[in-house]
Amino acid sequence: MKRLGLITASLTLVASSVLAQEPVVGTWKTQVGTTAAIDECAQGYCITMKTGNNAGKRIGSFRGSNGNFTGSIVEPESRKTFNGVLTQTGDTVHMRGCTLKVICVSLVWTRL
Repeated sequence: MKRLGLITASLTLVASSVLAQEPVVGTWKTQVGTTAAIDECAQGYCITMKTGNNAGKRIGSFRGSNGNFTGSIVEPESRKTFNGVLTQTGDTVHMRGCTLKVICVSLVWTRL
């Protein structure tokens, strides 16, 4: 009976962690047609390119919850770092960041 209770408790913990996963976690199509993954990491959430010339490179990290995050993203080609915000609504991620508080960019990605 103890074993059954332990198994039930373990399954409950696994189910709770799956249900508690932030909706921003997943695979996203970028504006240029490549794909990127947003996953949990030590910094909160990390963005890693999955396809294209920069496949495998981590290009950003964010902290936050409930669809509102702050952090940074690196433009892989220029290697410029943009600090800003990421908001996620449904199947869309909007990112807005600035470098040197002068040059700002906005990105919109869609969930795959």
